[in-house]
Amino acid sequence: MKKSIAILGLLVSTFGTANAQLFKGEDTRENLSFGAKIGANFSNVWDEKGQDFQADGKIGLAGGLFIGIPISKVIGIQPEVMISQKGFTGSGTLLFTPYSFTRTTTYLDIPIQIQIKPSPFLTLVAGPQFSYLLNTKNDYTWGANSTQQEQEFNNENIRKNILGAVAGFDVNLTNFVISGRVSFDFLTNNGDGTNTTPRYKNELVQLTVGFKL
Repeated sequence: MKKSIAILGLLVSTFGTANAQLFKGEDTRENLSFGAKIGANFSNVWDEKGQDFQADGKIGLAGGLFIGIPISKVIGIQPEVMISQKGFTGSGTLLFTPYSFTRTTTYLDIPIQIQIKPSPFLTLVAGPQFSYLLNTKNDYTWGANSTQQEQEFNNENIRKNILGAVAGFDVNLTNFVISGRVSFDFLTNNGDGTNTTPRYKNELVQLTVGFKL
């Protein structure tokens, strides 16, 4: 998770500095805005535990809608509705047999973010995020007992409703916006905590490009 936060900080610095130097325009911080955006996630898991489990990150798609509601010139609220692919590539042992697999999870993410607008070009956001699991896809590489182990994963009691947090920035280029986010779950994937498959929490770094009015 520390690596995700460091990446986000680097993106804020890079885009914010370039934007302030290159773009001049109308100050619209007190205007209501709405739009759509699309981009990519680099996702992984943290707080991983169980069955000698180790995970690496993977790329997924992200896209959705957002609205900026001004409270004052420098403070606002920004709800979003995003379809977000998360997941990881993992390896470990299950029932004393090595395995490796890729998990892709598709979530409906609804972050409710507070906006801090230090300039017309840069908006900082942070807040809670509700996530609902829409779909899970597992690609397996197994040993001799693949059928039994695959059933373990397919029968996993995955938690569908997850509360987390999100933070990031928007770089405003007139009607276009470049957004960076880092998000992480507060709750593990386990629905009841009794399954034998790995326990983990999702985290991701997201970069999107959007159009707003």
